[in-house]
Amino acid sequence: MTSPMTSELPVSALGLPADLEQALRAIADDVAAAGGRALVVGGSVRDALLGSPVDDLDLEVFGLGADRLQGVLSERFELDAVGRSFGVLKVKHLAIDVSLPRRESKRGTGHKGFVVDGDPHMGLEEAASRRDFTINAMAYDPRTGELLDPWGGRRDLDAHILRHVSHKFAEDPLRVLRGMQMAARFELKAAPETLALASTMGLEGLAAERIFGEWRKLIVRGRRPSLGLDFLRQSGWTRYFPELVAMVHCPQDPEWHPEGDVWTHTLHVLDAFADERIGDDWEDLVVGFACLCHDIAKPTTTHFERGRWRSPGHEEAGDEPTRTFLARLNAMDRLVEAVVPLVREHLKPFMLHHAEASAAAIRRLARRVKRIDRLVRVARADHRGRPPLPWDGFPAGQWLLSQAEALALEAQAPKPIVLGRHLIDLGLSPGKAFGPLLDACFEAQLDGAFEDIEGGLSFTRGLLSDRGYQL
Repeated sequence: MTSPMTSELPVSALGLPADLEQALRAIADDVAAAGGRALVVGGSVRDALLGSPVDDLDLEVFGLGADRLQGVLSERFELDAVGRSFGVLKVKHLAIDVSLPRRESKRGTGHKGFVVDGDPHMGLEEAASRRDFTINAMAYDPRTGELLDPWGGRRDLDAHILRHVSHKFAEDPLRVLRGMQMAARFELKAAPETLALASTMGLEGLAAERIFGEWRKLIVRGRRPSLGLDFLRQSGWTRYFPELVAMVHCPQDPEWHPEGDVWTHTLHVLDAFADERIGDDWEDLVVGFACLCHDIAKPTTTHFERGRWRSPGHEEAGDEPTRTFLARLNAMDRLVEAVVPLVREHLKPFMLHHAEASAAAIRRLARRVKRIDRLVRVARADHRGRPPLPWDGFPAGQWLLSQAEALALEAQAPKPIVLGRHLIDLGLSPGKAFGPLLDACFEAQLDGAFEDIEGGLSFTRGLLSDRGYQL
C-alpha cells in the first residue's frame, strides 16, 4: 500500500539550486495541466530526507504518453531525446532526467540485458518495484508535498537498513556492488533477506566500467567504507576478490594489532581514511585504494616465529597482489601506478622517523612514491586503524612532512636539475653515454651534492673530467 505523508517535504526542503527548483515547479505544473502527474523519484528523495543537498533530479511522469510528454516539455525546455527509446528525456543545460514509468524484462546477461517498455498508466507501486533498494523507491509530489512510499523506504532509512525492494533485485548483479557502496555512504546494515538474495547472484558479465564505478563510490564517498566491505563479505561476494578473502582470519601480533586480524584492521584503516578525506576525488581515490591494499600481502608473508606473529617484507610483497586486485576492479593504469608505490612504502614514515633519516633518504623516498603527502595519509590511517590503542597524533608523519616540505618535496617527486641540453651546452654530442651521465648526476643530486643549476654544472664538469672527457 502507498503511504503518503502530506506536506512532509515542501519543495524548498529539497535544497535545490534556484534554477532546478524553478524548473521542477514548471515541469510539475505543465504536466498537471496536460492531465499527468510528475513525481521526483530515486536518490533525490532519499538525499532530501537525509538533509543532503540535491543537485540533480529524476522525474517520473504518470498519465502522459511519450509523444505527449515530449511535446509538453519541449514548449518550455530544450530536450535531449537520445534516451527516448528507453522512455527517458533529458532537459538540456539542467541536471534533470524525465521518464515514463517502465517495466524492465530480463532478456540477456549482465547489467544491460534488459528490454525496457514504458507504460504511462502503470501504478506507482509497480513502477517503484523495479528499483533496487527501498530507500531509493520513494517518490515525491512537488505540487502537493506528498511523500509516496510504497515499499517502506523511509522506515528503512530511519532504521539504517538496506533492504531490496522485490525479487526483481536478482535480475541485475550490479545491484550487489551498488549495495556495497550505499551501505558505506549512508551507514546502513543490510537486511538478512537482502544478504541471502545477494548471495545467490553472480558477477554475470558486468561491464568493466560499471564494476569500477561502484568501487570508486565506496572509496571516494563512503562515510564508513567498513560497512560496505562488510556487506560484500556477508553477501559472499568477496569470493570474486580473493585478495580480500585471504585477509580474513589472517593473524597479527596482538601487541601491535589488538583490533584483530588483517581484515578487521583494514576496515578500521579505511574508516580512518574516510574521516580525513581532503575532498579532491583523485587524491582520495589513490590514497583510499592504497589504504585498502596496504596489507594485502600479509596473508602470504605471515608466520609464527619466536612466540609472535610476523609478516616480514609484506610491504614489498604487496606489489603483485595489489596489481592483481586492482585489475579485477578494472582500475585504470594511472591509478594502479599511483597506488602500488604507496603500498610498497607504507612503513617508511615510521622507519625514517625512527632512524632520523637524512635529506638524501627523503629525496629518494619522494622519487619512489611521487608524493610524500599521499604516503603520510596512508601511514596515518594505518596507525589510527588499531583500536583500542591510544592515538598519539602520529609524530612520524608530522616529522616526515616537515622534512619533505623543507625540501619542497611534500607533493612532488624530485626533478633532475641537470638535463641532456646541459650536456650538449658543455660540448657533448647526444648518444648512449647520455643516460649513464644523467643518472649519475641525478643520484648525486639526491645525495645532496648540489641544489641548483650552477652547482649541477660544476658537479657535471668534475664528473666529465673524472671520466676522461675533454671539455
